[in-house]
Amino acid sequence: MAEQLGVSPDEVQFRFRDDEPVDHGTVTVDSFLDQSNASAVRIEPGDDARALLPHLGRLRLVEVNFPVFGDGRGYSAARVLREAGYAGELRAVGDVLIDQLAFLRRCGFDAFAPDQRLDEADAAAAFARWENVYQHAADRRRPIPELRHG
Repeated sequence: MAEQLGVSPDEVQFRFRDDEPVDHGTVTVDSFLDQSNASAVRIEPGDDARALLPHLGRLRLVEVNFPVFGDGRGYSAARVLREAGYAGELRAVGDVLIDQLAFLRRCGFDAFAPDQRLDEADAAAAFARWENVYQHAADRRRPIPELRHG
């Protein structure tokens, strides 16, 4: 049996989805690829998110671990999955800081389970900080040049 790595839905501080949260733990990418019944996986730094692309249809939850705030590989994993069409929950877990929230959201994260609880008012301000953006991203907001000329 693979080690259960996932955080419980009770530990998710922010979630921007209407569906029911996944209530079972995640497995490692290697364990996921060896199973046919797993629907939740946890990506660690160094894991290649592209290995999951053939299995997007059975994935309900992908947790991306940020063991330290300075490791940005999770942003790339999120973009790879969202650009490939993954529509399930994409949860940032670990050393997630207020200053990262808006950027993580733009990359496609729709749930957050930080190691340390974040101040709710500061988080709300961080999620709303930039009304306008300059380039396309997974959040599908229209960039400023399109707003000016569209």
